[in-house]
Formats: sequence, structure tokens, C-alpha cells
Amino acid sequence: MKEIIKLGLILFIITACASAVLGFTYEITKGPIEEQVQLAKKEAMNQTLPQADTFQSIDVDLPEDSTILEVNAGYKGDNLEGFAVKVSPKGFGGAVEMMVGISKDGVIQGVRILSHAETPGLGANAENPSFSSQYEGKSGQLVVTKTAPTEDNEIQAITGATITSQAVTDGVNEVIELLNHLLDADEVTFDFN
Repeated sequence: MKEIIKLGLILFIITACASAVLGFTYEITKGPIEEQVQLAKKEAMNQTLPQADTFQSIDVDLPEDSTILEVNAGYKGDNLEGFAVKVSPKGFGGAVEMMVGISKDGVIQGVRILSHAETPGLGANAENPSFSSQYEGKSGQLVVTKTAPTEDNEIQAITGATITSQAVTDGVNEVIELLNHLLDADEVTFDFN
């Protein structure tokens, strides 16, 4: 009986020490990790809406089932240039987090994949400019096709990764639909935090 108590106490001490080290490590790395996340977000906004030089968060009422995470208005000086929207549609391997840049007149300026869990060599190819550049210059609702696009609103799917291609396109379409609704209804309210 004494041996069991002794082993339990040793295990408790080891677990407590490991927990303390993990907590300490978390506190030390929390700030730098958040800094890197914000830097990556800013870089993605600059890449997807290059004509803007500053961004402001916009407070938007989103539907419960929306995959949109945040909306940012992009400005050059005092002029509204467009929007950089972070959206996270569900792909084959899970959420595909991406930034979509759209000009104020509804034209897609860029799409950048921020994170994903898609299959390497297939769905992971959504990060490649050969796929994501297909969205640039397009407007309106887009559709995915397995063959070479014949219409302006078509996006050619990545071979072997139609689900991922559809997820990215669904995310872009959700952003387009939201911004068209907000701009038509003048429902954009600015949150200058």
C-alpha cells in the first residue's frame, strides 16, 4: 500500500512540474505567436487588396451559419478602395482559412490561403498562384468546373481536389454575396477599435 502511495505521489509531482513548465512556456510564447498571426493577417490583406495602404475592422452582423471570420475595409488615404475579408469554408480536410480581397466595385483583387489541412499534393495546391490567381478580376457568383473554363465566372478545379476547389470558391462566393448585400443596403458600420 505504501508503495502505491509513493508511486502516486511521484506521478503527481512529475505531472505538476510538467504542467508548470507548459504554463510558463505558453505565457512566454503567447505574445510572439499573436504578433506573428497579426503580421500574417496584415500581409495577407496587403496581398489581396494591394491598392489599399491601411485597413479598418468593420462591425458586420453575420448569419449564424456564416464562415466569414472578419471584414476589413481597405483605404488609400481617405478613399475606400475595397475590402479584405477573412473566411473559413470547410474543405476536404477541415477548414480552409483564407483572405479574399474585393474592390469597392465588387471585383476580386486576390485570394490567399492562410491555413488548411488539405491533402498534400492535391488540395494543398490551392495555395499555388496557378489556382488562386484564377479568381483575380472576376466578379459575381463563381462556379467550379473540371474542364478548362469557357465562361467568365468559371474556376477550373485542381485535379484530384474538387472538394477543396469548391470550398475555396464557396468562400469567395460568400464574401461576394455579403459585400454586395452590405453595399447595396448601406449597412456597413465602422468599428474604429
